[in-house]
Amino acid sequence: MMDIYGQRDSNIRKTYLLFTAFLIVIIGAGWVFSQAYGDPSLLVFAALFAAGMSFGSYWWSDKLVLSMAHARRVEKAGAPELYRIVENLAITAGLPMPKIYIVDEPAPNAFATGRDPKHAVIAVTTGLLARLDKVELEGVIAHELSHIGNRDMFLATAVVMLVGFISVIADLFLRAQLFGGRGRDREGGQAQAVFMLVGIALSILAPIVARLMHLAISRKREFLADASGALLTRYPEGLARALEKISRDPTPLRAAKPTTAHLWFDDPFDKPGQKLSWLTKLFLTHPPVEERIAALRGMEVK
Repeated sequence: MMDIYGQRDSNIRKTYLLFTAFLIVIIGAGWVFSQAYGDPSLLVFAALFAAGMSFGSYWWSDKLVLSMAHARRVEKAGAPELYRIVENLAITAGLPMPKIYIVDEPAPNAFATGRDPKHAVIAVTTGLLARLDKVELEGVIAHELSHIGNRDMFLATAVVMLVGFISVIADLFLRAQLFGGRGRDREGGQAQAVFMLVGIALSILAPIVARLMHLAISRKREFLADASGALLTRYPEGLARALEKISRDPTPLRAAKPTTAHLWFDDPFDKPGQKLSWLTKLFLTHPPVEERIAALRGMEVK
């Protein structure tokens, strides 16, 4: 049996190792582009553009996500049992009480959003409330509170900013070459030609690599939220049972969009019983449910 504290610490280390590797890829690609094109102002513009877009996303994304999901806010009188569960777990976790929203969807699922713990939101579907018992619901809420406590929204915004940065400069580099752009130093000889060829290759491959690393970090954060949630309730089996029920439910989640799929507790586009190849797994926003359940059932809460 694996100690739940060790599992959580291992997931944290893996996440930040991935994030460090991600930064190295972004910085390296940016340096190659600047050398190949001979114009550092391209990088400055791309960085400011990506940072501006990410700042806006970080500040207003919760309102946008709630609007896309057609979520409605509820107070204690409207959902007393749900409110008590969230309140008790938030106190246990040492977090401010998040706002609670309900999505009128029969598919069982949930998500958390908000730029920081003081502005956090937890949303659950009516299907989740109907299908899960109290222990299972506590497991899901604890998972979502763990996303809030682990500052996953901030990390996700930072990663999105870096993905946006590399995508913008790669696109600008390709367009400059396509339309005959010239850098200020095209007489650099063989070294300049090498940088140009490497830059073209990176402009195609770097956004793909950045996206894959983004998804890998997202999957690690799901494992971390599972471990932290199980630590919060001190009952991993409740969360494991909730995952089993939700993953087996074939009801489509109409409120889900590809841009918000990573926020939901369970991948809303995953098909029950579907066999996944190793290549498909690379492009998943969530770890396979079987792996999440196995990890939870291999934990030992001391």
